[in-house]
Amino acid sequence: MSALWSVGAGLLLLLLWVRHRGLEAVLVHHRWVFVCLFLLPLSILFDIYYQLRAWAVWRLHSAPRQHAQRVRHIQEQVREWKKEGSKRYMCTGRPGWLTVSLRVGKYKKTHKNIMINLMDVLEVDRERQVVRVEPLVSMGQLTAYLNPMGWTIPVVPELDDLTVGGLIMGTGIESSSHIYGLFQHTCVAYELVLADGSLVRCSPTENSDLFYAVPWSCGTLGFLVAAEIKMIPAKKYVKIHYKPVRGLQKICEKFTEESKKKENSFVEGLMYSLDEAVIMTGVLTDEAEQSKINRIGNYYKPWFFKHVEKYLKADRTGVEYIPSRHYYHRHTRSIFWELQDIIPFGNNPVFRYLFGWMVPPKISLLKLTQGEAIRKLYEQHHVVQDMLVPMKSLEKSIQTFHVDLNVYPIWLCPFILPNNPGMVHPKGNETELYVDIGAYGEPKSKQFEARASMRQMEKFVRSVHGFQMLYADCYMTREEFWDMFDGSLYHKLREEMNCKDAFPEVYDKICKAARH
Repeated sequence: MSALWSVGAGLLLLLLWVRHRGLEAVLVHHRWVFVCLFLLPLSILFDIYYQLRAWAVWRLHSAPRQHAQRVRHIQEQVREWKKEGSKRYMCTGRPGWLTVSLRVGKYKKTHKNIMINLMDVLEVDRERQVVRVEPLVSMGQLTAYLNPMGWTIPVVPELDDLTVGGLIMGTGIESSSHIYGLFQHTCVAYELVLADGSLVRCSPTENSDLFYAVPWSCGTLGFLVAAEIKMIPAKKYVKIHYKPVRGLQKICEKFTEESKKKENSFVEGLMYSLDEAVIMTGVLTDEAEQSKINRIGNYYKPWFFKHVEKYLKADRTGVEYIPSRHYYHRHTRSIFWELQDIIPFGNNPVFRYLFGWMVPPKISLLKLTQGEAIRKLYEQHHVVQDMLVPMKSLEKSIQTFHVDLNVYPIWLCPFILPNNPGMVHPKGNETELYVDIGAYGEPKSKQFEARASMRQMEKFVRSVHGFQMLYADCYMTREEFWDMFDGSLYHKLREEMNCKDAFPEVYDKICKAARH
């Protein structure tokens, strides 16, 4: 009883403090209070619900039977939209706050919402080494499903909640992308419901124009209802080498050198300042030295980027064996390093041991509860950007990031970019090595101003024939946007498939200059 009185008294004091400070002030300046008391428990309930649902679907083997029925329902909604006179654009009915993108899509309120409830793994074809999934299957769900069978997918983008649909209609990358390319390059077929309500399958040999135009189109050519993704055999561990490097030129040289080695299963770099980095290379293996196994995904373990920083501070190399699934989701618990701005003491050992099992809060719940004040604060004083630039421009690009943003750590992830048709491909006629430069956090540059600084960054990326990931805030004009991306195939198909009255152009859907 005394414990209940203590809890009650604590909650009463908390409410009085919130009333004194004002709810908005607490949410903006002490957001960790709200996150720890409400969002972390809610996130656990979300996870439990989805895990139980996935388990029930697996046990009953109901997903393949229900898939056709659900697709027919989507087709019926599209045909109903046509009967109503096609007066509004269509979009998926999934609430904007459920997406991992930090952008809030206001178009959901004015467009015709098509409900798409497709979140299951449909088939694992071991002979073809292909897994067929619905678009709302998440990376955490997919690796949990495949790994016990001895399989994984070649590119597993970091965060658990990233969905297959988002990674195809947008893009996705991982430290294995220097071998396999972007997430889209590991897909072998898509199934879509088009603007006329028809169901179409496309692949490199069947409706190939549509297959190459779908990635980066952000749902403006049709509704994705299934995808087939390559599988590769899974191994138990990733043997990872940590190498601190100092000096920007040496960092770029070493990172480029390791990215070109196909014997490296994984290559990744974390820059902690302009001239300090740790470059990591990994190989898949079934054997491990027991004394060097690090189960970095356990809730009480240090956040991965903090763990890596220890090698830099000690100025020593190191070798560890990380269980494969822990490696694939190594940045999930700290949302890369974004969580340190939300829960400043989140990496404290006491917090990790007592409450780390509840981390991270769902990004969707953070979006849902952020409020207008926090949204504006983040927009003006926070960046979450991934810029994809040719590897040959890496040194110049990092210098530009430093001057315009000065955000650290910076994530470096190499990828191979084939010369396929579509919105994103190299300037020449051959495959080229690119690198994703990820900046997440509060800019320390004194002259940082969100719109002006990002427009300067976008101009630089265009000048080196790079690309901006479309989940983030984009400030380009329409002309600048189509200078960065190749819209020839995209616009051709929008004309041929009568998409102009059915879906907004991708620019109008994602760019700040076009959104109201």
